[in-house]
Amino acid sequence: MTLSFEKMNGAGNDFVMLDNRDLSLSLSGTQIARLCDRHRGIGADGLLAVEPARDGADFRMRYYNADGGEAEMCGNGARCFARYVQKLTGGEATAVSFETIAGVIGATFEGDLVRIELSDPFDLKLGRTLDVLGTAREVHSVNTGVPHAALVVDDLAGVEIRKLGAALRYHDAFAPKGTNANFLKVLTPGSIAIRTYERGVEDETLACGTGMAACALIHHALTGAPSPISVEVAGGDTLHIGFERDGESFTRVTLTGPADFTFAGTTSL
Repeated sequence: MTLSFEKMNGAGNDFVMLDNRDLSLSLSGTQIARLCDRHRGIGADGLLAVEPARDGADFRMRYYNADGGEAEMCGNGARCFARYVQKLTGGEATAVSFETIAGVIGATFEGDLVRIELSDPFDLKLGRTLDVLGTAREVHSVNTGVPHAALVVDDLAGVEIRKLGAALRYHDAFAPKGTNANFLKVLTPGSIAIRTYERGVEDETLACGTGMAACALIHHALTGAPSPISVEVAGGDTLHIGFERDGESFTRVTLTGPADFTFAGTTSL
């Protein structure tokens, strides 16, 4: 089987993009993992497929991690998905909505940037003391479409991210599904830098959209820094998280950043 695809990246978080509007594709987790393999496949942090909407949105977004497992949502992937849909439909759309497991996502196009409005976050927990690799650490967490845990650190570059990230990702406190793990450094009030170990990729990625949102909201909850919050990611880009807060709840959480086409091609399955 010959498969046509496009490759995109959002702030360095890269994806294989597939047009499955006719529902002719039915890929197994093994096939998806092979496509995402950086040695034997195209190479990507995940795969995104465009499908028909089922309940009122314009399209349906299917997102699969690099291990082939389907996940609820991906923030950087959602921006790429929106730009890809815009291209598929002739390039004239100024906005698009799409269904995800985490809820309906809305996207608008702002020149070279895409702004998405995420589903409302939930389950914010601040300052839990957890034993991580034998050390008591203060861990914060929130679900921004997928679960995220965060540690505030002073030395971001010095974090042993594979070791510490994996320990958080598989920690009993986040069982059975696990969590994404983020490491957050405050640059100035309202400006942070992060690194993320992504569940399903099982390694650090250059950016994680839902991780940016999680860390920005946690930074606000800890310090009161106002919206929008600037987030610098490992790939070098700076993105912006906007939000509104009503008591203990966050609403209208937005993520604004790039969504770039890298190349297009065909491959055999």
